[in-house]
Amino acid sequence: MESCTLCPRRCGARRDESTGQGFCRLPETMRIARIQPHLWEEPPISGSRGTGAVFFSGCTLRCAYCQNADISHRNLGREFTPQQLADSLRRLVDAGMHSISFITATPYVEKLLETLAIYRPPVPLVWNSSGYETVDTLRKLDGVIDVYLPDLKHFSPAMGKLCAQAGDYFDAASAAIAEMCRQTGAPQYAENGIMRRGVIIRHLILPGLTSESIALLNWMKENLPAGTPVSLMRQYVPCNDVSIKGLDRTITAREYHRVRDHMQALELPGFQQEAASASTDFVPLFGQDASYI
Repeated sequence: MESCTLCPRRCGARRDESTGQGFCRLPETMRIARIQPHLWEEPPISGSRGTGAVFFSGCTLRCAYCQNADISHRNLGREFTPQQLADSLRRLVDAGMHSISFITATPYVEKLLETLAIYRPPVPLVWNSSGYETVDTLRKLDGVIDVYLPDLKHFSPAMGKLCAQAGDYFDAASAAIAEMCRQTGAPQYAENGIMRRGVIIRHLILPGLTSESIALLNWMKENLPAGTPVSLMRQYVPCNDVSIKGLDRTITAREYHRVRDHMQALELPGFQQEAASASTDFVPLFGQDASYI
């Protein structure tokens, strides 16, 4: 790839089979940090048997508090060809997964499309991303991805720049979510409750930033199609030696209740996490202890 413009940074960087010169520093060859059954996503994704989670290495953001920094910042992982990934997807389906989740796959979208040309799993395909996407890249996935599971992290340019090195985060993510909703239409569910098509928006509450959360919920109420679920997450724990003042603690019960109550007042459908979710016990292992099915 001579000039990569897959994410909103539009670096124009050269990426070959072994090296990458852009913000993400990723080569064109897929790097994958973990492939495993995953039981801890939202119920319409994981169901009772789990989703087949493919954790891709690298990220187009640089979130200071990322719990998966080993793979998103340091790009740990193994190289996979499209055929190798297709074989892994087949094994996940054979193991009974309700869905397949591609996690932070944006830098590899072309290779992923090659993979799905080899083997298209007969279960819903989930695009689990930071929300920091371009509409052009998402249109490559139109008719391929069944369910979008984007984050909506930051509202103000100042917080996007401070926390994720992306002052344009909200502008990019809000346009991306509109495109995701256009592609999938209203949510559709199977009889077992698994989402067949649709969008679920995730928002992680950050300590001291409940005003950001409330602004984002207001935007969701005004802009999301009726029935779009919102997953309100309280799992924040300080990770990656975060140095930003105020982000060195978990959120308080008062902060969580303020945001949750606002979500309920807006009558937004969706999910809320329990306090026990704020634990590093739920962070997958990467590196030498990572598993690949």
